[in-house]
Amino acid sequence: MKVMKDPRDRNGSILCVAEKPSIAKSVAQLLSNNNCRAVNTESKYIKNYCFDSTWFGQPCQVVMTCVVGHLMELDFPTEYRSWNGTPIPRLFDAPVNKLVKKEHAGIENNLRKEARYARTLVIWTDCDREGENIGAEVVDVCIKANPSLQIKRARFSVIQRREIQQAWNSPVELDMRQSYAVDARSELDLRIGAVFTRFQTLTLKAEFADKLGENAIISYGSCQFPTLGFVVERFRRVQQFVPEDFWKLEMTVTKDGEAVNFEWERDRLFDKHLTLVLYENCMDNPMATVVYKETKPKSKWAPLPLTTVELQKAGSRCLRMSADRIMTVAEKLYNKGIISYPRTETDVFADNFHLHPLIQAQVNDRRWGSYAQNLLNGAFVRPRKGRSDDQAHPPIHPVKEAADLSPEEDRVYDYITRRFLACCSAAAKGEETVVRAIVGGERFTAKGLNITERNYLEVFTFDTWSGHTIPHFQRGERMMPSRLEMNTGHTTGPNLLTEADLIGLMEKSGIGTDATIHEHIKKIIDREYVNKDGPGNRYFCPTVLGMALIEAYDEMALDLSLAKPYLRSQMETNMKGIADGGKTKHEVIQESVDMYREAFSMVVGRYLNGNFDTAGPGREIRYNNEPSNDYNELPPLPGDDDSPPPPGPARRRGTSTTAARGRSTRGRGAARGSSTAPGASSSSSGTRGTSASRGARGGGSRASRGSGASATRGRDPPGRAGQGRKTENGKPKCECDLFATVKVVRKQNENEGREFYTCAKAGKQCRFFAWVDEWSG
Repeated sequence: MKVMKDPRDRNGSILCVAEKPSIAKSVAQLLSNNNCRAVNTESKYIKNYCFDSTWFGQPCQVVMTCVVGHLMELDFPTEYRSWNGTPIPRLFDAPVNKLVKKEHAGIENNLRKEARYARTLVIWTDCDREGENIGAEVVDVCIKANPSLQIKRARFSVIQRREIQQAWNSPVELDMRQSYAVDARSELDLRIGAVFTRFQTLTLKAEFADKLGENAIISYGSCQFPTLGFVVERFRRVQQFVPEDFWKLEMTVTKDGEAVNFEWERDRLFDKHLTLVLYENCMDNPMATVVYKETKPKSKWAPLPLTTVELQKAGSRCLRMSADRIMTVAEKLYNKGIISYPRTETDVFADNFHLHPLIQAQVNDRRWGSYAQNLLNGAFVRPRKGRSDDQAHPPIHPVKEAADLSPEEDRVYDYITRRFLACCSAAAKGEETVVRAIVGGERFTAKGLNITERNYLEVFTFDTWSGHTIPHFQRGERMMPSRLEMNTGHTTGPNLLTEADLIGLMEKSGIGTDATIHEHIKKIIDREYVNKDGPGNRYFCPTVLGMALIEAYDEMALDLSLAKPYLRSQMETNMKGIADGGKTKHEVIQESVDMYREAFSMVVGRYLNGNFDTAGPGREIRYNNEPSNDYNELPPLPGDDDSPPPPGPARRRGTSTTAARGRSTRGRGAARGSSTAPGASSSSSGTRGTSASRGARGGGSRASRGSGASATRGRDPPGRAGQGRKTENGKPKCECDLFATVKVVRKQNENEGREFYTCAKAGKQCRFFAWVDEWSG
């Protein structure tokens, strides 16, 4: 491809703008039949591809260029960027500006220059909400240079000649409602993140000034904190789990030289003496009698078409790749035109979607070529239909045969292709035999499985289905067990969360979208709120800082918890409302700001009542002596417990980022924690296993809010401990000379719900304690 200088001889051209350079180049080559010329621009990463074509039957000149993701960013005006000069609550209502990023000035200049010569602008960004918003940013820049531009939008899912040509011939309008939804989310993330990030950082800095760097930040995100909350909640369950002994009966029958294990239908009992009585009844009459036998068909369904969330789960479970990494690799495959667009919620192939050409493209691959040919020869089955269709993109599938891939790209392509061929296949089939026998009045069951047709399992090696046969039994047959025993065991606790588990919880709770879930997980790792632990570093474990932050918010017992998924889930629902036309951008922003403003007011009122003049929702909360620099007078967030915790490991320094300015940009800001949470070992394998407890069994006593690290949490405080002093406003100060915080007894006893004063320090606390209703100073 020859590189030339801009000929500047165009008049009334069609300006096309893609989201990234690789897409611009690929689309230009497909539309021009590889007959386009590349023109250099101010940016070394951006080229303009020029070629002749036809637009609605009329000859035209086309210029295909691109951006590199979001062209603009939201930020507060300069006067609101000073942490010491701006009262934090004002950020809920401060004006925001959406401006072109400084580093993208060259791209902006290129768009303006080309727009002056164009009569039509065609947006070729990715067909999702973010792509629609990036397209709107491009329109904003180009319209300023040429207000008469006609705006069109090309919709496509794969970089394939047929679909690209169809998108060129059938442009649509830009969906501004999708763009408004992204703008609303960005503004809310900016406001909420700035408020709580500044709050957390400034309060923690008072206690850990010698450990946190001057520019370090303890970042808050409305998606990241609920995600961290899931990790902490599971960690608590693992730490608080108390094993419980159980007893069960086990029986083995040997027939035709084969030993068959029968399962007790009661499974297990937690009463040893009752189990012993039942066992003795069986031993008094040990002859087993077959009372039921049935053989029936059994199927294992082929998988549904592949969505983004399922691909991310597969990265963790099957490929041992993080969700963030598998999405990065999938994006590369998409840019090369090898797979379809990898960000989709759809698990349904439309009835008119042509699947056979995609299968035909795989017949020459040595790994599954013969299987693909067998599908074309008559074994093809229309894929099952899931429940989700985003009406934007089809499920993820291979577009063509791939060669010269990196090892990681090949692993991801292998999974996607096998999954696609599997969903076009018949279910695996077999026969299940169920035999039920009675011994001494107790029922025992044995099952056998004979797989007759493997079908999709032949190609989708990530699924397993094991067959095991049992001898022939007849109803009424009597036999003497070769083994009949009473054995004991104990319940095992839950596992820590794997990445696949965490993704599932986030999807179920509406935290993030299919395209952003992996980013939120990566952020809590990068900010060192969590570590990966255990075999293969597969299990999430909170760090000391991550644990302390979640417990601090949990201890506040807010109606609108900042560490729980409700607030963010409601926000995501509202975003869909904007995209669907049911709500306006202004309505959603105002509703969410009001909810978080109320939550912030509760936080301040609960823990900073010594240094804040607090008010209910709707009234401004101000720091004393604002806007002075005396933030070191603010007491820190409370510690991990209602009683003094042992000193934790020192937190590592954070790094200064643009998040200190409150800028709304993905991935910015980095909080630093250290080591794993208290009570966690370097390997937690001893606590892992399938939860076998029944109801409340095996879980120990009902845990109070927060971690189980303190043996005194929730106990009846033994009267006043330590010596506090009364202040002018009647509020006590503890021995640390800090205003005491108010907490509530949560344990079920005569003091449940009663408020008491205790030390507010996040580190080693003094022993001050007093009942609120008895405090007199």
